[in-house]
Amino acid sequence: MQLECKKLLHDISQATQKVSRFIDQKNFVKYTSDELVKSAVERQFEIMGEALNQLAKVDKSVAEKITDYQNIISFRNILIHGYADIDDRLVWNIIEIKLPVLSLEVKNLLT
Repeated sequence: MQLECKKLLHDISQATQKVSRFIDQKNFVKYTSDELVKSAVERQFEIMGEALNQLAKVDKSVAEKITDYQNIISFRNILIHGYADIDDRLVWNIIEIKLPVLSLEVKNLLT
């Protein structure tokens, strides 16, 4: 695997870990009422999506090993360009269901 791929995967891994730390001990209500945490979480999703976008350009075969990588990139675009219409329930659902999968897949690719 190319060094650039490893760097991008590392960036994704770091972002997933940050989201996990940011939402630790929080439920949906606490998440939605904490503007700072919401903003921080959304920023980390932007980083994940952009890193995946770059990864797909550098080595698409590696990006394709990540479940729903194209949807993650699309979610990043929604966060960036449709920021006024972000659905907190969607973000929370991604945190609970999709983030653990992404984190594990990236970890496996790095090892």
